[in-house]
Amino acid sequence: MVRNATNKLLQKAKKSKTDEFYTQFSDIERELQYYQKCFVGKVVYCNCDNPRMSNFFRYFVINFHSLGLKKLIASYYNATDNDFFQPNELKRGFFCEYSGINSDNNSAKIELLQFNGNGDFRSSECVELLKQSDIVVTNPPFSLFREFVAQIVKYKKQFLIIGNVNALTYKEIFKLIQNDKVWLGVNLGRGISGFIVPDSYKRYGSEVHTDCNGNTVISTNGCLWLTNLELKQRHEDINLTKEYYGNEEKYPMFDNCKGINVNRTQDIPKDYSGLMGVPITFLHKYNPDQFEIIRFRKGDDGKDLRVNGKCPYFRILIKNKRINV
Repeated sequence: MVRNATNKLLQKAKKSKTDEFYTQFSDIERELQYYQKCFVGKVVYCNCDNPRMSNFFRYFVINFHSLGLKKLIASYYNATDNDFFQPNELKRGFFCEYSGINSDNNSAKIELLQFNGNGDFRSSECVELLKQSDIVVTNPPFSLFREFVAQIVKYKKQFLIIGNVNALTYKEIFKLIQNDKVWLGVNLGRGISGFIVPDSYKRYGSEVHTDCNGNTVISTNGCLWLTNLELKQRHEDINLTKEYYGNEEKYPMFDNCKGINVNRTQDIPKDYSGLMGVPITFLHKYNPDQFEIIRFRKGDDGKDLRVNGKCPYFRILIKNKRINV
């Protein structure tokens, strides 16, 4: 029940568009260790990040030279834009550009510059900064996740971002995964330990706590990393140990599709060449060299997949590329 409460809080925030969830430094370190070579000579843009408090910005400043970065850009959306009573100068967002050590005085030079507008990632000013960048790394607003991904795909940028697991069910996101344009990162669920939130958020049970710095942290298992940065782990085969033939009763056929239902990724049979409906968590282990994704959720009749008249939770239809029909 506690886990459900924290996930409901994330969903409530998504619906109300209060996306003030800040990524912990430890979670950034845990994921970024797998992409070190991707950043050499690159311009990184954290386009949903207040450089004064963003752990993404902090991570890239600390590791600027070890990663071999060319430049770091961060921009911040000023949420007071809709506050009628705020003077115009306080409604403007801001950004900064960081290029490492200043050779004149051997110190870090970080200067905050104001936008003319509020710093929304969709604004023309932020798009101009996006055009200058190579890789986008951030925790975007969950309520605008589709728009965010559509924008960075439109401008053909590499990216590593955090999203809600439910984003995998969005047809736009799933299509990118199916076409091998986007894939999941290494850490998922409990691999992302939690988010720092404003103190005004309601606390639910033991999964909301205060860290050593006095920050309110929500722990949740409903998030993932989504990326198009090359990752050797995604080419590792799923070790298949189960067999279909002789165990047919464990793999019922769908009512509206010539394929079998598989309840867990680890139960995918190694000897079945036809369509298999697997849970959406399969995508975390998905190797495009081993499997082909056929479609999501629907049977041959265009309706949700059914087994004995009942619809199992979201299923992805796949085929094993290594077995000849």
